[in-house]
Amino acid sequence: MTIKRLIAIVFILLCTTAAWVILGASLQFRTETSSNAQGHAVAGVWGPPMTQQHPVVYYLSPGSPNGRHLIQPEESAVKVALKYEPKKRGLLWYRTYLVDFTGDYTIKNPTLITQTIYVKFQLPSDAASYNQFSFVLNGKPSTDESKAGDGITEAVTLDPGATARLAIGYQTRGTDNWGYAFGNATRIRNFHLGMITDFGQINFPAGTGSPTDRKPLSEGGRQLEWSYPDVVGAQPIGMDMPNVLNPGPVASRISFFAPVSLLFFFAVLLIMTVVMGVNLHPVNYFFLASGLFAFQLLFAYLVDLIPLTAAFVIAALVSLGLVSGYLFLATGRNFARLATVAQFAYMVLFSYSFFFDGLTGLTITIGAIITLAILMVSTAKINWGAKFSSRAHSVMPPPMPAA
Repeated sequence: MTIKRLIAIVFILLCTTAAWVILGASLQFRTETSSNAQGHAVAGVWGPPMTQQHPVVYYLSPGSPNGRHLIQPEESAVKVALKYEPKKRGLLWYRTYLVDFTGDYTIKNPTLITQTIYVKFQLPSDAASYNQFSFVLNGKPSTDESKAGDGITEAVTLDPGATARLAIGYQTRGTDNWGYAFGNATRIRNFHLGMITDFGQINFPAGTGSPTDRKPLSEGGRQLEWSYPDVVGAQPIGMDMPNVLNPGPVASRISFFAPVSLLFFFAVLLIMTVVMGVNLHPVNYFFLASGLFAFQLLFAYLVDLIPLTAAFVIAALVSLGLVSGYLFLATGRNFARLATVAQFAYMVLFSYSFFFDGLTGLTITIGAIITLAILMVSTAKINWGAKFSSRAHSVMPPPMPAA
């Protein structure tokens, strides 16, 4: 190994790194373009994130702010069923879901005189459609034809201390998360919300309250309960849809970090060629770098067409076949086998660590430490000065005998 060859190999490493950076940047651009183009379309079809507001109940009172005296339902029994149905558009998955909502509220006239009680129910969004919608106040279905964004308002006349029942139900679709909020209510009594999900990955948005009871279902979902018997400052309720591994961001991160894998791979090859006495020319390293680059290039365009894991497996097998097959023809079976193990460890396993959040850095660190230990043991007795000498020392012939 000469210094000139080492410089040529470093140059190949830098050029391949530039190609990976360009590939990663193009994937980022494609992902952002897809997000901008498809995000509004998905929200238009499936609806935005949904937050159901607690009903607003009041009666007219000249001495109250805005002429309305707000009261809270005596009892609230809410049931929610969430069905997760993610949709893929381009390089991104969108966390879409179906929600089946029913609410049963008991409303009481708290005054000593007969009052006309007004009930306003605000739907989560005016951009969504609501199937099987039902609004029944004291046995009378609503006739309000207001837009969804304006809410449904009905009135009922109640004697002192009398109660009325409000029953609401609908089915709709949304994205990312679902929630239930209490608006300006400062105190919530006798409130209960039961939620059933068909997914087991439970995550509550920031600022929402944890359930008072939870248990798994046999189908893999969860049954959650929120009970507020008498709570001041009750936190809203919410549920995030499960995270989905997005092909675009994963492919771009793998491309940006691929030079680290190539650096480890080339370092192992350089040192093992010295140990095993294999002569690899910089041209050989060029073809090896091309075979490794083919992994990310093929993977970047397969994720548009087939599932993420299948695209990763196909791209990895193609790259392993290219590199190991080339080294088998160039150097023989033993060195090709060693290079295949190194490529699988540094390129395939390192790339696969991006499928799991938070494990990439730890995986690379562990791999680097193991590699360092193996190389230190394998090369402890090598005379590196002689191995990297630019020219061999010539041996002086013995003097000619005298005539």
